[in-house]
Amino acid sequence: QVQLVESGGGLVQAGGSLRLSCAASGRAFSDYGMGWFRQAAGKEREFVTAISWTGSKTYYAASVNDRFTISRDNAKNTVYLQMNSLKVEDTAVYYCAVGRWGFGASTPTSYEYWGQGIQVTVSS
Repeated sequence: QVQLVESGGGLVQAGGSLRLSCAASGRAFSDYGMGWFRQAAGKEREFVTAISWTGSKTYYAASVNDRFTISRDNAKNTVYLQMNSLKVEDTAVYYCAVGRWGFGASTPTSYEYWGQGIQVTVSS
């Protein structure tokens, strides 16, 4: 059974940093793109960032570019999201996902497996 487990969320003050991890199990994901999405209360799920299967290509939403960094360790079947200079508007439940293909993508339908999500709260 495929399982994605996010960790590293929590409460942080504006301007602070958090590092999210997403560990995948049940199959190898080294051939597939992976991504992070987020959903704030009362809003639709939105794309945050994605990474290709080799890690050579990364994609970011404009709202997080230059603040967030995605990376992956295929040997550990894990993807990371380093979040710096956090803002109150970054508050959301963050989800990791495994793509259907090797490249990263920004649409939810491009992803086959999803984690349960982890809360990130940024206080002012």
